[in-house]
Amino acid sequence: MAGKTNALQKPVNLSSELENVVGKGPMTRAQVTSKVWEYIKANGLQDSQDKRQINPDAKLGAVIGKDQISMFKMTAAVSKHLS
Repeated sequence: MAGKTNALQKPVNLSSELENVVGKGPMTRAQVTSKVWEYIKANGLQDSQDKRQINPDAKLGAVIGKDQISMFKMTAAVSKHLS
C-alpha cells in the first residue's frame, strides 16, 4: 500500500470564502482543518465558557454560518467548501 494517499492527504480545491480564511488552495483536508483552527485561535473565536463552541466572525461566518457552532459540526460545514 506504499504510495497510496488517503482522503486526508489528497489535495482538494477550496471555495473563495474558505480561501479568505485559510489561504490559497489546493491543500489537503488535514491542512485545511489545521489552518481553520489556527484562524480560530488567532482571532479568539472559541467561546470563553465552553471551548468546544466556536463564535464565528464575518470571514469564518461566510464558511460555517453566522451562529455559534460546535467544533464537531464545524468540520462538516467546512467540508461543504471543498471540492
